[in-house]
Amino acid sequence: MAKKQEKKKKKPVGRIVLRTGEALVEAEPTWSAAEPEVVIGELDGPVGNAIAQLVGDQTRGHSRVFAILNCDVQVRPVTLMVSKVTVTSTKYTNILMGTVQAAIANGVLDAVRAGDIPKEKANDLGIIVSVWLDPSVVTEKIDFNILFETHRAATAKAIHKAMNNEPGIDWLLKNQDKVVHCFHQMALDSQ
Repeated sequence: MAKKQEKKKKKPVGRIVLRTGEALVEAEPTWSAAEPEVVIGELDGPVGNAIAQLVGDQTRGHSRVFAILNCDVQVRPVTLMVSKVTVTSTKYTNILMGTVQAAIANGVLDAVRAGDIPKEKANDLGIIVSVWLDPSVVTEKIDFNILFETHRAATAKAIHKAMNNEPGIDWLLKNQDKVVHCFHQMALDSQ
């Protein structure tokens, strides 16, 4: 006789003031790396205030735009993209505001579908995504499917980590001496 599957208990949803997370997802080509940092919180708190401020205070080379599935289809929770790289190229802008914007929007919805963001909070939360898009995308031959998938997966992963407070402080304390920052290691290795 098959065991009955236990229904996963939903965690009670309380107020989410401010959560943070980051992730790295990359495929074989170096330009595919996606390394978002996210801030998530209630729209009537500091995250909502930050979103309103960022939208109203545009900066040349660092435009702030909502994550959308397509023109006229904004995702929920409202998600604001901010580029970590100063945008100076039309080609870079088109990739950032096309493939990457769509990928981030899909990653947000993936996080809702996975239960990392409670569906009932979709209209009450806001997300700010600090986006890394490798500047070499303007000179390399790009596979836009790979670029889409890495940014989608990285967005969902960063949201998951933010909403689950990962990595936890116990893990960090236990592994502090085992984890070496990759770029620091490259400097140590004179690369």
